Amino acid sequence: MNKTAGYTNPAVKFLEWKSKDKQFAYYDKELKQNVPIELPLKFQFLEEFHCIKGWHDASESSITSNEVKLISTEPLTVRSFKGGPIANGLYKEIKPIILGAGGSYFRSIYALLDGEIVNITLKGAAVAAYSEFMKDNSNKLESLFMEITGAKDQKKGSIKYSTPIFEVGKAFSPIEMTAADEAYLTIANHFNVEKEEIIENSAPNLGTEDDDLDF
Repeated sequence: MNKTAGYTNPAVKFLEWKSKDKQFAYYDKELKQNVPIELPLKFQFLEEFHCIKGWHDASESSITSNEVKLISTEPLTVRSFKGGPIANGLYKEIKPIILGAGGSYFRSIYALLDGEIVNITLKGAAVAAYSEFMKDNSNKLESLFMEITGAKDQKKGSIKYSTPIFEVGKAFSPIEMTAADEAYLTIANHFNVEKEEIIENSAPNLGTEDDDLDF
C-alpha cells in the first residue's frame, strides 16, 4: 500500500497509460524504474474518481490532489510534493491555476487485477475513449470483467498518439464476485475516511470537465 497526503492508499500498483509505448506501466520503488505491463489486461472494475497529477517545475516535484467522485460538487486540494499548496476549490474554478502550475486532469480507476487492488490513471484522449466505453457498458461491470485488448492509433494534426481499446469480458465466478465485493468495500471505506477529513479544510465548488486533451 502507498501513502498519499497522509492516507494509506489501498492500491498496490499505480498503472498509467503510456501513449507512445501503447501500454501501461507502473513505477517500482525497489527497482527505481517504470515497469511496463503488456496488453491485454483483464480486471474487475471497482470504482472511479477524478484527480490532478503533474510536475511542478518551480519546486521540481510532482503534483497531486485528493480524489473526488463528483468533480462538479466536491473540492480538489492540489499541491506539489515539495512546494506545498497550489489551489483548492472546484475544478472548473481552479483549472487555470492547475494548468499554469503544470497539473493535468486524470481519471482514476480502481480495479482488481490478479487478486490485487490497483489504480489505473488515464489522461486526455485516453479519458475520452474510456468515457465512450462506459456510456454503454458501465452497468455491466458489476458482474463482468473489463478488458483492455490493445491500442488504437490516433492522429490530431501532426501529433500521433494511442488510446486503449476497452471491451467487456466474461462473467465473474462466485469466488471472483466475492473478491470484488470485498475489494470494493476496502476502496469505499478508504475514501469515506479521507473525504471526512479533507472536507473540513475545503470550500464548496462547481465544475466538471475532462476535456484537457494532451496525449
